[in-house]
Amino acid sequence: MKTFRTVVVMLVLVLAGVLAAQWMVGSDRDLGEVFVRFAGYDLHTNVPRAVLALLLAGGVAWLLWRVLTLPFRAWGRHRRKQARARLIDGLDALHAGHWQKAEKLLERAAEDEEVGAVARVAAARAAQARGDEAAMQGQLAALRERSAPAHAILAAQLALDAGRPQDALAVLDAADVQPLPPRGLALRAEALADTAQAGEAYGLLGALKQQQALAPAALDALETRLATQSLREAADPNVLAERWEALTKPLRQQSPVVAAYAERAAALRWEDAATRSIEQALEARWDEDLVALYGRLPVAKLDSRRASAQHWLQARPASAALLVALGRLARQQGQWTQAQEFLHRAVAQGAGADAWEELGAGFADAGDAASAQQCYANALKTKRGEAATQLAVRDMKQAIHDEAVMEERDAHGLPRLRD
Repeated sequence: MKTFRTVVVMLVLVLAGVLAAQWMVGSDRDLGEVFVRFAGYDLHTNVPRAVLALLLAGGVAWLLWRVLTLPFRAWGRHRRKQARARLIDGLDALHAGHWQKAEKLLERAAEDEEVGAVARVAAARAAQARGDEAAMQGQLAALRERSAPAHAILAAQLALDAGRPQDALAVLDAADVQPLPPRGLALRAEALADTAQAGEAYGLLGALKQQQALAPAALDALETRLATQSLREAADPNVLAERWEALTKPLRQQSPVVAAYAERAAALRWEDAATRSIEQALEARWDEDLVALYGRLPVAKLDSRRASAQHWLQARPASAALLVALGRLARQQGQWTQAQEFLHRAVAQGAGADAWEELGAGFADAGDAASAQQCYANALKTKRGEAATQLAVRDMKQAIHDEAVMEERDAHGLPRLRD
């Protein structure tokens, strides 16, 4: 069809040239003269005729060239058509799981320049799927010569799948693959996170959002993951505070992020920041996991933490995590009777293993080994989804005795923690 259009256009041009020549022959205008001497011959004509002759000669030469090269162009089109057919068949075989057939078809399709990179990527995937490491490396080497960015993305993905994030970073940071495409940026963020460089990976989120490298849900999950990990990796309070302040307000209210900040702040002995972050998050949005962490934090401030927990209990008397936290704080203050009340209420609200373990620790401190053993057994049962056995009823005198024992132990080398 293309050749037919070309011939039609040339015929129209020739016809226009003939009409123009007839017009010029019958015209008396002074159109200028052209003298050409070549190989002993003198040619004399006017300017329009000379221009027309050049155009016709050029058109004839072009048409002749097209005719002479027609077989070669037809062969090239045939080869490209075959390469695309092999690519389609190879991708279909790869999707169906015919690994060896797919690799052969795709390797032959890779001979075409236009589809070579795509075919090499799919061929490497086929070699990987059938477990041929040598063939996969050979496909990667051939892909490296054809397209450095495509090679970097595939090699980085394979390295990450194999648990080698350092190798993935080395490939993605090469100078000849910069700037990275969106997929490359996403892989680099993952590799940085896997090498304990979540802070640097968090800085790539802006580019990932701008280029829409991930689906919104996947991007939100990655942002939460990197924020959480970067906080846990903070080496000192200044870095921790800087990273915390750099987070968006909605992110600073998410339970995993707040928990990571609070735990790291407590580990760095930044106790006020640890407790305040959880308190502010709970005031904005209630979360049972954060309440449980509030009771477990390895910090002092027992009185103020318990006062906050008592205040929350007025609005949420059925919160199992809050009751366990209050029971743990009361036990750490040496008030075992009150701790038992909170913990038994927590068990009634379905607190499960945490409440039973805390009861076991309290009974062990009080010297009641039998009850402690029963509580720990109940903790294991609840973790396995089995029903817990009920504790024997203990009267108030025994509870008072248990508390007195704990206070006596505090006086002999186990001081109670206070603010």
